[in-house]
Amino acid sequence: MGLRQFWQNNKVLIVMGTGLGLIHWGWYTLQSSSVLHKNKEEYIPEPAIVTYVLSKKAEQDI
Repeated sequence: MGLRQFWQNNKVLIVMGTGLGLIHWGWYTLQSSSVLHKNKEEYIPEPAIVTYVLSKKAEQDI
């Protein structure tokens, strides 16, 4: 009676909590996967980032 009553009263919390935990664990695993990260030598910055960096260098040179 105790376990059945606990399941009936908390099944949404149990299922959603477990699902949310598994989703976070999966996302963390994907982020730490080396297959999805580029080497720093292969990294090509976005044009806006290059412009920002170049403008900061120009300001420092002045």
